[in-house]
Amino acid sequence: MVGFNDHPERKKWNGGDQDLTPDGGKLHSIIVDPRDAKHLYLGMSSGGCVESLDRGATWTPLNSGCERVFPVDDPDVGHDPHCIRMHPANPDRLYMQNHCGIYRIDRPSDTWTRIGKSMPKSIGDVGFPITLHPRDPDVAWVFPMDGGSVWPRVSIDGKPAVYRTQNAGKTWQRQDKGLPKEQGWFTVKRQAMGADDGSPVGLYFGTTSGEVWVSRNEGETWTCIASHLPHIYSIESARF
Repeated sequence: MVGFNDHPERKKWNGGDQDLTPDGGKLHSIIVDPRDAKHLYLGMSSGGCVESLDRGATWTPLNSGCERVFPVDDPDVGHDPHCIRMHPANPDRLYMQNHCGIYRIDRPSDTWTRIGKSMPKSIGDVGFPITLHPRDPDVAWVFPMDGGSVWPRVSIDGKPAVYRTQNAGKTWQRQDKGLPKEQGWFTVKRQAMGADDGSPVGLYFGTTSGEVWVSRNEGETWTCIASHLPHIYSIESARF
């Protein structure tokens, strides 16, 4: 991706070369439009979302509508998306879990809509991952975390829960059956939540405390299938 690496704004977008993976890296979401391999999106903490229509030769910021966590003079700098997903059944619809909320965009619009404002006020819409239903563009899941001023990166009040929307963010439902009712002081990182293409859809997430949780019924109930693992950064499902 020579165009991105040589872009004069690159160090503004991703914080420069000092930020290394896995926990300090800034470029986390790389999306290719399945209809056109030249059409790309990148998501970067502190750099926001950028789009290319020419296989990465040039890049344009795509952050309108998003609130900023790092206020600077340049309106295209200081955005902090945590995870961006393109819907596989409708590539014109993208969802974003941001430091400043949950967003959706329906292209060709160039403005994101904050759909997390309909989350319960006591929970808020701060988190790292967002996962999409493989067939229904209106269904998505998030894992909220404590967004308080000390930024503890744990479940709210130690009571972890997944939240699901079935109408593209108009309303959200709590899904916590089987999850710890107390003392669940963990969160889920940006790439550590996923879905399979089953019917019903299976959901999976890995925690910062080294547990893997599974739902075989689209989040209605949860089961822990592994524990005592290291801090989990990524989860993927695959068919054998």
